Amino acid sequence: MPKHQEYHKTKYPGVTYINGQAVGSNKAEKIYYITYRRDGKLIFEKAGRQFVDDMTPSRAAAMRGRRIEGKEPTNKEKREQEKAAKEAENVRWTIDKLWDSYCENHADNKSLNNEKIKYEKAIRRKVGKKEPSELVPLDVDRLRLKWQKKGKKTMAARVLELLRRTINYGVKRGLISPINFKIEIPRLNNQTTEDLSPEQLKKLIEVLDADKDQTAANVMRLALFTGMRRGEIFKLKWDDIDFRRGFITLQDPKGGQDATIPLNEAARAVFESIDVDEDENPYVFPGRFPGEHLTDCRDSFTRIAKAAEFPEGFRPLHGLRHVYGSMLASSGKVDLYTLQKLMTHKSPLMTQRYAHLRDDALKSASQVAGDIVAEITTDKDKKVAGINDRD
Repeated sequence: MPKHQEYHKTKYPGVTYINGQAVGSNKAEKIYYITYRRDGKLIFEKAGRQFVDDMTPSRAAAMRGRRIEGKEPTNKEKREQEKAAKEAENVRWTIDKLWDSYCENHADNKSLNNEKIKYEKAIRRKVGKKEPSELVPLDVDRLRLKWQKKGKKTMAARVLELLRRTINYGVKRGLISPINFKIEIPRLNNQTTEDLSPEQLKKLIEVLDADKDQTAANVMRLALFTGMRRGEIFKLKWDDIDFRRGFITLQDPKGGQDATIPLNEAARAVFESIDVDEDENPYVFPGRFPGEHLTDCRDSFTRIAKAAEFPEGFRPLHGLRHVYGSMLASSGKVDLYTLQKLMTHKSPLMTQRYAHLRDDALKSASQVAGDIVAEITTDKDKKVAGINDRD
């Protein structure tokens, strides 16, 4: 027992206290201590504070009794246990730890910010503290059902894909062993290709020409005329447009490497209609502050979509990108490889959604041969019939 403090006895054997001050105030507070023997060794340790720990002499005495009987660890043993647990946690590759490591090693992944939101929302609090080997199929079922019951089948699939990718990351780097069951990702029928009829396109052009927000209108025009993605349009700089050679450079697109697409006449007309002030801002669509680009025109997009009477669920920008792809595919003049390059798809599988449109166009084209033969045959029969009549 330290000698520089004045310890006061209580009516309970082995329980003493000193007079101190409450944490965060000058209020007097008693701090209780207990003295006892464990395995022949004299132990003196703190039991707790009067207010912070709600400690009383009787509670301190009860604590002393449990420790004498070995039913409760000493303060030193607690500290050692906490230290050991912390050290063990540091070498445990939990799902959270694997995910955090994945994020550090894939910082250049353009989808990472959205994936982080999904992880925090759906995985971290549910199974993040578990090691992959502790997962059971029921854990995965619960993650899936939570979102499917809300009607969010796509979210359910994305969450499970994220969990599987995190585990695969650990396996590939030799940090963990593979789990003993397969994480099944729900199949999605989300290959919807939005399209507009000729009448709807005409209506859209009229609405774009009349709308008060020509910045938003020009963004939508470029989505329709070039098939560029929302982010690619917003980040476009004047230096990225080569008017002389007729190309647009897409810096750091979704597909990964920088890409170039042709500058067609419709897109050129859009750019030429925009006032250029490169000294003030290098972006084609400047943001609110110098050196920043536009990030959204949601209200204007919504207004235009409503006025143009877009089909229900049609996305103002990404939908127009689909319209661009659909127009090229259905023309029958553009093969799927060329379409893949124009759409800057990383994989040809992304372009396959337009295959049926191209096939329909080719079928229509091949039908021309049959029509010509049918027409010749019909004319020949007419001529033969005419000769027979004269005979």
